Amino acid sequence: MDLKGILTIATYPGLYKHVAQAVNGIIVESVADGNRTIAFATAKISALEDISIYTTDGDTRLSDVYRSLYKVLDGKPTPFSPKKGAEAEVKELFAKALPNYDVDRVYVSDMRRAYSWYNLLLSKGLVDDKEEQPEAAPEAPAKEEAAKADAPKAEENADGMKTRKRTKKKAASDTAKKEE
Repeated sequence: MDLKGILTIATYPGLYKHVAQAVNGIIVESVADGNRTIAFATAKISALEDISIYTTDGDTRLSDVYRSLYKVLDGKPTPFSPKKGAEAEVKELFAKALPNYDVDRVYVSDMRRAYSWYNLLLSKGLVDDKEEQPEAAPEAPAKEEAAKADAPKAEENADGMKTRKRTKKKAASDTAKKEE
């Protein structure tokens, strides 16, 4: 499961994908219906990949919570409406998915929001139980390319002095400066 590019914006309902940069904010697309809008730079924008849940032994990333929830629910949505489910039912399911959550710092409203997002992401196929793959490290350059990269870029002139190669543009600007 990869939550990169999925955003939550204060005062905007639902979740959004980052589409493009705008002059005074960012252009986002609703995950639910695909409508595009602008989120102004003054809005509080949070990436889901940066959100975590308080636990008794630190914090747990939201993607890990969703992966656990996916396993507990066998890949199905929550059996109750996140907004209307009984408080005891909401807490019970959250305790199954994340048994060590901090009961003093994680509120029922946080759980309901997490369930709403989970159901939305699940309906769009963005939640699964697969571990995130770390980004592959760039391949090492071939020995020949490494030798070229390490070669000095300066050349020796007839006097034995090292000089840098000048581009045509640089040479033209230097000539123009001398003429002035």
